[in-house]
Amino acid sequence: MRRMGIEAIYRRPRTSQPHPGHRVYPYLLRDKIIDRPNQVWALDITFLPMKRGFVYLVAVLDWATRKVLAWQLSNTLTADFCVEALETAFDRYGIPEIVNTDSENITAGSFWWPDSHDVRYNRDNGAGRPRAA
Repeated sequence: MRRMGIEAIYRRPRTSQPHPGHRVYPYLLRDKIIDRPNQVWALDITFLPMKRGFVYLVAVLDWATRKVLAWQLSNTLTADFCVEALETAFDRYGIPEIVNTDSENITAGSFWWPDSHDVRYNRDNGAGRPRAA
């Protein structure tokens, strides 16, 4: 198909559409050695194609132990299921120093971040590098 220049037609998720009003977080992981639990957590979303649309999966992982701390499924790409996964991880494992994400949708507006916790949020471009502002 590639050689002929044709491709399958199907709905694709719109997961990488940045909003101009979204907050830009500083890059906190440059030259940081991650060597203990609860130092840095990762938060990421992926989509699972279904017969009619998509299901979205968010996971919270501890970088040092590679343990999945919490996860949630949703049939809509909204912030509430991300917050629920993060709050579940906070309740079960305490508060990390840094929460890292590479998804524009996760950091889509600081209104929902659990600001009551003493956590710093880091955002990169998905390849471990800071996001260009």
